[in-house]
Amino acid sequence: MNAEIIAIGSELLLGQISNTNAQFLSKQLANYGVNVYYHNVVGDNRIRLTEAITHAQERSNLIIFTGGLGPTKDDLTKETIASVLGRPLVSDDEALDRIEAYFQRRNRVMTENNRKQAIVIEGSNVLANDHGMAPGMALKEKNIYYILLPGPPKEMEPMFINYGLPFILSHLEGTTQITSRVLNFFDIGESQLETELLDLIETQTNPTIAPLAKDGEVTLRLTVKHESRQAGNKLLDDLEQQILKRVGSFFYGYDNTSLINETLAVLRKRNITIASAESYTGGAFSALLTEKAGVSSVYKGGIVCYSNDVKRSLLHVPNDVIEKYGAVSSECAKHLAENVREILHADVGISFTGVAGPTKLEGKEIGTVYIAVSILGAETQVYPLKLAGTREQIQSRSAKHGLYCLLKQFNKGGNKI
Repeated sequence: MNAEIIAIGSELLLGQISNTNAQFLSKQLANYGVNVYYHNVVGDNRIRLTEAITHAQERSNLIIFTGGLGPTKDDLTKETIASVLGRPLVSDDEALDRIEAYFQRRNRVMTENNRKQAIVIEGSNVLANDHGMAPGMALKEKNIYYILLPGPPKEMEPMFINYGLPFILSHLEGTTQITSRVLNFFDIGESQLETELLDLIETQTNPTIAPLAKDGEVTLRLTVKHESRQAGNKLLDDLEQQILKRVGSFFYGYDNTSLINETLAVLRKRNITIASAESYTGGAFSALLTEKAGVSSVYKGGIVCYSNDVKRSLLHVPNDVIEKYGAVSSECAKHLAENVREILHADVGISFTGVAGPTKLEGKEIGTVYIAVSILGAETQVYPLKLAGTREQIQSRSAKHGLYCLLKQFNKGGNKI
């Protein structure tokens, strides 16, 4: 079954709301092996909607519509589809009873135009709206299946799950399902990742590999079609092993996780506390940590040591270190990490010193960064980096690199506290 999703509503084209319905429906359909090849958005216009339906009929055998089932004159979905299919519109008594009861429960007067919502395409399966008024519809015409759903997600989603999806499944010939697994990578660009995996990507069949770049990160979505979850997972496991043999050093977690989630999970699991000293990042790392509720169990606090005076007076960086190596140096970063750990009585200290821009500092180029990690009982590690981007991007990316440095440090083993 090859599907197309058509969302109706001028508000979508104007950017007033996002088309989250298409995302939801695609994800649901993928679980059952239904191929979604096209998303389309059409305004409240009968002519353009007719054109969209005609094009969809040429390439899809399942067409799902969202929106345009309301009581106003610009709600044209069922009228237009009925016209294209040559079917009349009829009033559905059960739907009308539901609409009248809806108004009665809310002690509101039902206006005459609300009766329009009980109008359905003749011969269709009426899909009850348990969370609103306008019913949906499902029908078949010349080997093409049509499903009409309301636009509001709170109405559309339960209607699809409870009534639309069973209709589709009852007409599916096989039981093929689709399972996806997302691998998350950091500190490797999309182009480098693709180069390392090019032969796997070029020869992919089932499972497939789809890279997606984010700010400073890359994800790989592995997708497999299967008739049993066990067989699908085996195929995904085999492909994942091939990938991680090549780029496993950049891998940090699965699916919807994040660097902050993975780092906090390690800190909590090992009962580790951490403190931070930040110069050019200006508290970006601290802000990243404290976005998460309950972080006080592992995060002692941080010191923003923007000036050299603060580095000397509060964080006890020796004056000769700053004079000889500069504030932007591995030596300064090392002292900052070790001293903030001791001052705030934490198990781990992390520091950030560098040049965010807009000009050079101490003769060092913009994007010159030093991140140090000091773990109680272990040798302090300093990570020199060269980052690119705007001042804000360098600060933000540095905070993420700090999380990644912590993960690398903990995953080395032998650094257990």
